[in-house]
Amino acid sequence: MDERKLAPLKPQVYLDGRPAAYFDRFHARARSHDPDWVYTFVRVVSYPYCRIAFRLHARNPENVPSSGPVILAPNHFSAMDHWFVGILLRRRVRFMAKSQLFKGPLLEFVLPHAGAFPVRRGHRDEEAITTALAILERGGMLVIYPEGGRSRSGQIGTSARSGIGRLALESGAPVVPVAVNGSERARNWRRLQFPAVTISYGEPLRFGPEPGAPRERQQAVADEVLATIRALHAELG
Repeated sequence: MDERKLAPLKPQVYLDGRPAAYFDRFHARARSHDPDWVYTFVRVVSYPYCRIAFRLHARNPENVPSSGPVILAPNHFSAMDHWFVGILLRRRVRFMAKSQLFKGPLLEFVLPHAGAFPVRRGHRDEEAITTALAILERGGMLVIYPEGGRSRSGQIGTSARSGIGRLALESGAPVVPVAVNGSERARNWRRLQFPAVTISYGEPLRFGPEPGAPRERQQAVADEVLATIRALHAELG
């Protein structure tokens, strides 16, 4: 992918200066409540846009378990990936969102009710891990990007963050690798460019449970997940 063809992203801002306690109420809600009518509303409004503008198509959605805890593990090119990955599935997805988005009355209402919870990037955010595990324990479906943030180059990253390995091993939840193809060009919408986007759901991977697994084991699982995503993505061309 030629980066010159992609609209530039804003500079990354990793640190959120607000205290960790500011986000306690969002974690408390995420641990005890499922997404509500706001999720349904956003989904209904977004569905025609995703399906028509981006010709959104899913491959093998039947690989996603219909019940029980699940971790969806996609590559991450665009802010639209949350919608692309989950909007064609019957189940509601939950996802981490950078804490900087939880700002102002509107987003602080919409994001928690739509299934998101904050993660403080640049910190060892144990609250986000605890919330993710609580969601899985309640049988939820969680989207975790093995690469962490969005790829700025339009290419899948070469290394994974160990967090997804930790969640898979501690929860024992199956990990469904997901390849998102075309969304790197979704950022070009201001140029009136709307690429076709295809989502490919791989067969579930199982790794646990292995509570207390060492960091090396967590990293090995994360790397295996990312390698599977890369292979799925290569199949999409």
